[in-house]
Amino acid sequence: MTTSTRKAAKVPAVLVLEDGRVFRGRAYGAVGETLGEAVFSTGMTGYQETLTDPSYHRQVVVMTAPHIGNTGVNDEDPESGRIWVAGYVVRDPARVPSNWRSVRTLDEELTAQGVVGISGVDTRALTRHLRERGAMRVGIFSGDAVTDEATMLAKVRSAPQMTGADLAAEVATAEPYTVPAIGTKRFTVAAVDLGIKGMTPRRMAERGVEVHVLPATATLDDVYAVDPDGVFFSNGPGDPATADHPVSVMRGVLERSTPLFGICFGNQVLGRALGFGTYKLKYGHRGINQPVQDRTTGKVEVTAHNHGFAVDAPLDGPSDTPYGRVEVSHVCLNDGVVEGLRLLDRPAFSVQYHPEAAAGPHDAAYLFDRFVSLMEGQRA
Repeated sequence: MTTSTRKAAKVPAVLVLEDGRVFRGRAYGAVGETLGEAVFSTGMTGYQETLTDPSYHRQVVVMTAPHIGNTGVNDEDPESGRIWVAGYVVRDPARVPSNWRSVRTLDEELTAQGVVGISGVDTRALTRHLRERGAMRVGIFSGDAVTDEATMLAKVRSAPQMTGADLAAEVATAEPYTVPAIGTKRFTVAAVDLGIKGMTPRRMAERGVEVHVLPATATLDDVYAVDPDGVFFSNGPGDPATADHPVSVMRGVLERSTPLFGICFGNQVLGRALGFGTYKLKYGHRGINQPVQDRTTGKVEVTAHNHGFAVDAPLDGPSDTPYGRVEVSHVCLNDGVVEGLRLLDRPAFSVQYHPEAAAGPHDAAYLFDRFVSLMEGQRA
């Protein structure tokens, strides 16, 4: 057991949910206080990618897998330049990591980045509670931050809710940057960063695409200044109902009939651009084991998800929009949630999940090939 883990193991910690339920455990990572929305992730691998996913901004992530930290932390797998989760909840943290690429423990990384966590929690009971009651605000308090339950609960209930939260600009790049194509350059893509993960432009680069990553505040003129063959809208945090600027930019792309691809938050932005509404899911989809059916082929994919909102679009056939007909291309087999949209009269599509899935599975990687095919068709 490392020194930092020994210290944390002796520090009491308390998790307080918005509805008043309390879980007690031990500090894990930084000692102090944090507030956010409690969500759970069902992935058994890829905790480092989860922690560094900007889509988890302002969320306290409960890991359903009981053992976390077994492979330590390396410097190659982060999806961004920092940990974005507001807090971290685990049952049994690894005492000693074991992996040839590990350079430090997860506890040390959480501590270094000031991420307040809690261990020793019955995460199965906590997950069942969130499934029954829905995602809600939560606080983790450890060390001197632990006070009486009424005071801690008042702090939790004063925290901002995720509904109505406009967060994309808080996690997006401040300055444009370019990810060069690997091998021969075939296409140029303008990627609007709403919380993009590092693996996404890499997957496009592997297919000969030069990716120009632009801030969330990029204008339509900024997008077309790079002379793109296609435009990409990334994943990201917050409520899509607040994304008026990205929706406006996307409508401009649709009007020009430039090949367009969106994932996760980008799927919700496309839904809004087409005139559909969005809504908050009871507890969201998070993890790497969600079954989704591609309705164009009938194939079922096991996919990686991280979203608490969804598009409200009809499942029973194509709909008319200002940009032509659109159909729901993918659907979640667990609950019937819309997982993808495809325009029938313009070269544009989106999915609600993560085809880049650095930690796996890779069932949906073909979607990048589909985007390339759209650009090939437009060029031809």
